Amino acid sequence: MRAQLLKIPTPVVNSFSIRRDTVPDVNNHWHYHREIELIYFKNGSGTQFIGDSVKPFKSGNVVLVGSHLPHYWKLDDSYFSVVNGTDTDVIVIHFCEDFLGECFLNLPENKAIRKTLQESKKGIQVQENNCQQIGELMEQIFSSAGSRRLLLLLEILAIIGNNLNGYTLLSADFMVNTSIKDNSPISNIYNHILVNFNKRISIAELADFANISVPSFSRYFKTHMGITYKQFLLDVRVGQACKLLIEGHMNVKQIRYECGFQNVVSFHKQFKEVTGKSPLEYQKSYFQPIAE
Repeated sequence: MRAQLLKIPTPVVNSFSIRRDTVPDVNNHWHYHREIELIYFKNGSGTQFIGDSVKPFKSGNVVLVGSHLPHYWKLDDSYFSVVNGTDTDVIVIHFCEDFLGECFLNLPENKAIRKTLQESKKGIQVQENNCQQIGELMEQIFSSAGSRRLLLLLEILAIIGNNLNGYTLLSADFMVNTSIKDNSPISNIYNHILVNFNKRISIAELADFANISVPSFSRYFKTHMGITYKQFLLDVRVGQACKLLIEGHMNVKQIRYECGFQNVVSFHKQFKEVTGKSPLEYQKSYFQPIAE
């Protein structure tokens, strides 16, 4: 995917930047940057896109995104409602891998932190039992100054580094392919899929965006996205289904229809291929299952 290169303002008096977003960002888009990003959703939910990983996110989640790794968080529509809009509260830290100097990470005491930063290139979904502690430490950084800020960030990275097993997000064969061309044909294809994933999307209409032939489309998509069109569409549909299952407002039949699956057999089979669980097994991990 040709994501937009985002220039993060360089802090004038600090070695890393931190901000707090209490208003949803309507301009959020598929992007990447040199800086590593640590994000805490104290209040916010929607769909998370990191590399070739598509999954729902919810309040309380913490994610570490590595340098130059494309990502995008699509907040639920409820956060943009003019009448009954839901408040957001998101804390974001940006820092360069060498923000403490080139030699610091090579110290033997920093083995866990060094591994954390290396693994962040795959995207790290922090284990839920550590999220509250990390969120509180991120909030403390706001009221801290001097070396205390650095110590708090190092503590966060050490916590993540000691609890890494099985929580990276990217598939093994994902290849990051980025460009500064946000209005490129592949970006338009990507956005069209996100808007129309629950409908029948013909290869011909997608090929038109890039002015290429239908036979050439599959190779074109795989070259730019690092994943096949079929798999990407499936990941988007399953990611949306996961979000709806967690919300619990629809039954499985309604969710299947809302997410563009044509029949119940294919829905259950493909959902399990992506998540490793049936829809109800997936939902049960959050709360009591809804009716089939």
